[in-house]
Amino acid sequence: MLRQNGPQFTLVLFGSVIAAMGYALFQVPFDLAAGGVSGIGIIISHFTDWSAGLLYLILNIPMMVLGFYYLGRWSFVALTLLSVFCFSVATDLILAYIPRYVAQFPLTDDVFLSAVYAGIVAGIGAGLVFRAGATMAGTGVLGRILQLKTGIPLSQVYLHTDGVIVLAAGFIFGWEIALYAMLTLLLSGMASDYALEGASRARTATIITNYAETVIPALTQQLNRGVSHWQAVGGYSGTPRTVILCTVYRPQVTELKRIINEVDPEAFVSIGVTQDVFGQGFHIAK
Repeated sequence: MLRQNGPQFTLVLFGSVIAAMGYALFQVPFDLAAGGVSGIGIIISHFTDWSAGLLYLILNIPMMVLGFYYLGRWSFVALTLLSVFCFSVATDLILAYIPRYVAQFPLTDDVFLSAVYAGIVAGIGAGLVFRAGATMAGTGVLGRILQLKTGIPLSQVYLHTDGVIVLAAGFIFGWEIALYAMLTLLLSGMASDYALEGASRARTATIITNYAETVIPALTQQLNRGVSHWQAVGGYSGTPRTVILCTVYRPQVTELKRIINEVDPEAFVSIGVTQDVFGQGFHIAK
């Protein structure tokens, strides 16, 4: 069991430390309470002597109970507890030791740059944790539950679950800081989506043609890709035509266009983004 979960634990550890870097280096110094338990921690830390990392750990206890019932019970608790613990410890260590060893802390005086890098770095870290089957707890638990139940992207979920916290930060730290925090929140969700799902690496072409007998062999032989096809009737003209479906890797799109243009310049072609693809000649992205 430990051997099987080894890669998951490694990914959770790695992602948590990256997320802590974005939080401690860019958010905490400027009070960028970009939603979530981490944002609540910044607000409470502003009024108390408690460290942001310790507050993150304490505030996440009820969230882990919620995740226990909805996101995998003990397997969820093990991975998420590791994530929360690593994030909390890494946050306090970074805030305690980094200022001693760098010439300038915060790393930049530009709040905009800090907001951007906070969102990107912390979002990538959180996405890696999600990819391992865990969460960063906090409102990430709520976000993961809503994503699994509804299919709504994490970026949209974060805006709904964390918006209230950003508004509270606006009243406390000022509305300019709140606007920067909202930018961090948006970028964090986008970076999480990217790290979780990866870059789109395939395209699917829908080709409507009168010359299927020449288009199909050209595609299969020159692109070395399979196709599916069926008969259809034009809604306006009533003319029978053939619809061909072909999925290719992104670098093959230009070659696909060239082939269609040579074989049937009058074909109607629609090319859409395919988030992921595997099987029948396509390999699962690692």
